[in-house]
Amino acid sequence: MKFVIQVVTEGSVTVSGRLNGQIGKGFVVLIGVGQDDNKEIADKMVKKLLGLRIFKDENGKTNRSLQDVGGGLLLISQFTLYADCRHGNRPSFVNAGAPDMAKELYEYIIEKCKAEVPVVEQGEFGGDMQVSLVNDGPFTILLDSNDLK
Repeated sequence: MKFVIQVVTEGSVTVSGRLNGQIGKGFVVLIGVGQDDNKEIADKMVKKLLGLRIFKDENGKTNRSLQDVGGGLLLISQFTLYADCRHGNRPSFVNAGAPDMAKELYEYIIEKCKAEVPVVEQGEFGGDMQVSLVNDGPFTILLDSNDLK
């Protein structure tokens, strides 16, 4: 599983021309689900996401978590995070999770986050989405479940 976590001052997602989700300060998270992912991996990823201390404190140090700053989450499904570009110029997506399984895990992640964070917005799995954000810093982190202990 892969999360691209972007610290934002604002973010939104539009699906087929209508606003689907919008947050102020918080994280826009692109979520990629791989073939071998499961709820146990999702639990670890959500725990790490919500525990990251990457907002600045009063001294300008990255020392505050999403919950410390009352931030929101905008969660976007993004199977293209599993693009394999090693051969040729056309990416392969064979390592991405099957759509039914990936959708189930994406929805599971949303529910886990909603249990911990007051403002959780989302995109539409498989939808034609336009994501807008103002990256604060910029500050972007790639979180890969293969790197978690």
